[in-house]
Amino acid sequence: MANQVEAVPTPSDLLDNEPDVQELEKDSPIEHIESEIEDATFSPSHYEIVSIPADYTLEGLANKWRKGQLKIPGFQRKFVWTLRQASRLIESFLLGLPVPALFLYVDPDTGDQQVIDGQQRLMTVVQFFDGMFKNASMVKERPFRLVGLADDSPYARCSAKDLEERFPAKFAQLNDAVMRAFVIKQLDPEDATSIYHIFERLNTGGTRLLGQEIRNCAYHGRFNELLCSLNGSPNWRKIIGKSLPDSRMRDVEMILRFVALYFFADEYKKPMKDFLSTAMMKKRNLPEDEARSLAATFEITCAKIVGALGERPFHGHQGMNPAVYDAVFTAIAKQPGSLPTDAKERCEALVKSEEFKAKASYRTTDVDAVARRLELARTRLFDAT
Repeated sequence: MANQVEAVPTPSDLLDNEPDVQELEKDSPIEHIESEIEDATFSPSHYEIVSIPADYTLEGLANKWRKGQLKIPGFQRKFVWTLRQASRLIESFLLGLPVPALFLYVDPDTGDQQVIDGQQRLMTVVQFFDGMFKNASMVKERPFRLVGLADDSPYARCSAKDLEERFPAKFAQLNDAVMRAFVIKQLDPEDATSIYHIFERLNTGGTRLLGQEIRNCAYHGRFNELLCSLNGSPNWRKIIGKSLPDSRMRDVEMILRFVALYFFADEYKKPMKDFLSTAMMKKRNLPEDEARSLAATFEITCAKIVGALGERPFHGHQGMNPAVYDAVFTAIAKQPGSLPTDAKERCEALVKSEEFKAKASYRTTDVDAVARRLELARTRLFDAT
């Protein structure tokens, strides 16, 4: 009877991976606004992307990894396959069975190839050739021997070294086995936002990634590290209303939302999620002096808000309203000096005004709504009465 091979864990399919409302709302510190949900699930109408197929031998992939030519962002999901799952993948190569492809994205800044789908398969290959296995749940690594194979499999309990010694022809075949990869480059538009949408579509395994989790993987760099650092600010935690950072990074996204509007409000266009991605890309490798200046502006603004408006100043019954927050926070950050002595009363009047309520409740990511919100916050909070 032929060996029955357990199915290799399948890769993410090119399917629409829009997060549902329950996913976006679950345990969220941010209020659910329908237009914000619609914006978060927006799909692009046009991209010019080149996808180049490349066939890499397993030996070649392992060497590219060791030389640092392939990158897996450290904040991506970690290697989680079990030894049994990893063994079945290696057995598939030994038996000549088809294996899903890798998806690699060429970083426009560095030229590095980022692994946006296929981390588990890549790390299985690397670890098998290196001879040691360790996943995210293990404290110590252990020898990588093939387990979970059929009892009569000649490769059961074999390490790479065992294969080389006992089955040299098969080991050579394994070295030369091919894993297809698709190398993706964005040609148009030049904002490099396609990496966000590619990651959003491809990464369907386990819990779906939300907006800032995707940016965390796609636009890693000094700016991303700064955002995560600012998220721990004591006054910011008082504004958010939760002592601990949100596990889905929705609070980090709120900081990015402020930074994007602070620097690029005049360039805003829908959808908000692409505006945020573009801002993150532009600030990705910001100089240290600019990072210090931005951090100081953020901390000072948080202190002003908590001092004048109190804790949780942008919250309603369902959490923090992102549209109220982005207008007021940005307006205060842009205004030098101290707040007016009646800042709390001014802010309450602003939020209760019919025009501002409309711009902060309906179609909140429309261009005119964003611009008018910012203008109303600036004039109502700081203009002489």
